[in-house]
Amino acid sequence: MNLVRILKKNSGRSSGKVTVRHQGGRAKRFLRDIDFGRDKKDVWGRVESIEYDPNRSAEIALIFYEDGEKRYILAPNALKVGDKIISSEVAPIEPGNALPLDKIPAGTAIHNIEIRPGKGGQLVKSAGSAATVQGKEENYVLVRLPSGEARRFLPNALATIGQLGRIEAKEERLGKAGRKRWLGIRPTVRGVAMHPKAHPHGGGEGRSSVGLKYPKTVYGKPAVGKTRRKRKYSDKLIITGRRPGKHGQVR
Repeated sequence: MNLVRILKKNSGRSSGKVTVRHQGGRAKRFLRDIDFGRDKKDVWGRVESIEYDPNRSAEIALIFYEDGEKRYILAPNALKVGDKIISSEVAPIEPGNALPLDKIPAGTAIHNIEIRPGKGGQLVKSAGSAATVQGKEENYVLVRLPSGEARRFLPNALATIGQLGRIEAKEERLGKAGRKRWLGIRPTVRGVAMHPKAHPHGGGEGRSSVGLKYPKTVYGKPAVGKTRRKRKYSDKLIITGRRPGKHGQVR
């Protein structure tokens, strides 16, 4: 199976019309097929190389499995070339190994966590990030996410041991505007500097303020206030919100 293919550029456009602003003009990239599901169970694999991936902040590891298959996974900080990894219910608690959450001891750093078992990892996948298993509660496993949010997960949801590598990524500085363009990020113009037909904040004489009831997005929706959907399906799974204090508890 070919793990690398050309990533087609859409640049935030549909049939030539801009559907996502501030995108376009990035360098050509190849898309690496990452194994977020870790569904190759009870087969040992060896780390062949740690590689750069232009599509994410974290590094990736190329794994050679005993049966001859190759796959890419997200590379934890402590994973080295030549290390052995496995996805199994009885896997050792070592970086790169994937286990169900109820098999992972409290206090362990984890990443690439499934929300729905079998769907593949959806949370904690950026460089330097790690969640922490806090313990078990009735039919759930409690996990503290990097945002500070404490959340319930199903016990058979998979997670990978360890903190993701490239911890220094958050300190990185792009250095110049041109590097933004290489990444496909186009300039962002303030709404008040636009024509009134281009943005709700636009128009007016000289340096004018927003002049509305509340700031709006380019589409006319409120740009301030709470944006989380009321009665969201995951509310019952969140124990403590990411912001402590008055609104820290999600009800």
